[in-house]
Amino acid sequence: MNAQLKVFITGGAGYVGAVLVPKLLERGYDVIVYDLFIYGEHVLKECSTAPNLTTINGDIRNRNLVKETIQGCDAVIHLACISNDPSFELNPKLGRSINLDAFRPLVEIAKDAGVKRFIYASSSSVYGIKAVPDVHESMSLDPLTDYSRYKAECETILNEYQSSDFTTATVRPATVCGYSPRQRLDVVVNILTNLAYHKREISVFGGDQLRPNININDMVEAYINILNAPKENIAGEIFNVGCENHTVMQLAEIVREVIGKDVTLKATATDDNRSYHISSKKIKNKLGFKPRHSICEAVRGLKKAFVNNLLSDPMENDYYYNTKRMRAINMN
Repeated sequence: MNAQLKVFITGGAGYVGAVLVPKLLERGYDVIVYDLFIYGEHVLKECSTAPNLTTINGDIRNRNLVKETIQGCDAVIHLACISNDPSFELNPKLGRSINLDAFRPLVEIAKDAGVKRFIYASSSSVYGIKAVPDVHESMSLDPLTDYSRYKAECETILNEYQSSDFTTATVRPATVCGYSPRQRLDVVVNILTNLAYHKREISVFGGDQLRPNININDMVEAYINILNAPKENIAGEIFNVGCENHTVMQLAEIVREVIGKDVTLKATATDDNRSYHISSKKIKNKLGFKPRHSICEAVRGLKKAFVNNLLSDPMENDYYYNTKRMRAINMN
């Protein structure tokens, strides 16, 4: 695929979407953002006047609106979901309706509308806990929660629709980190950076657990890479997308190095010693994609945002915390 094509992005005003959309617009794509905008329409403010951007305030469960607005699109990047386990557990019925029940209808509507490529944002949490290093795409899935189980089920559903005229691809991202106009401060690197900058102290529970992370700018480039890849390289394929597998303590030390030597690291024992570590060799070998931005850069980007007051009341503002925001608006 190439520029000048029309891309339909569900959740385009989310954490990753708010960085992805401007990049696609800059490269000449026509973009339709389909989102509930529960974190505000300001997240796309910098590109809101772009002539090749259309925004639709809509729920992916509204099949008629999806059917109406997806017409003429060449590709779908499906980012919309109730993200992370705590947000999902806040309202499991809501989580299922959005993350699973709405999925098959969305795929069918897209295919019937003549969409040629469908890219799905799954999660590396579908693997569960593996004792071996370098967890790769051909390994068994052992999801531990409904959130990750439904992600895995959607992967299976999507694969049913793969055909010569409907190219499907699944992405299993590591935990994304760094600055976005729709900021999240409830993921590990961003949590540590927020605490370090504003409290000058980081509490690390355990510390030896491995956590795979990826800079948000690399995550965005991965989606663009898959969007542009020859269909024979991605058809029916699944790609891990990560950068660095660090222990939580190593992440805390990276954060302290950027934020300031005066930041105190406080280790606390924990019963949760789960480790997650993924291999991203497949996407490198098959598509030539290799991350170019470090976790350290992500921390520096967040620090710059704090210094320049780009984030309002970052320790408390519910806009930066998915679970708090869902409680605040009583989403159903």
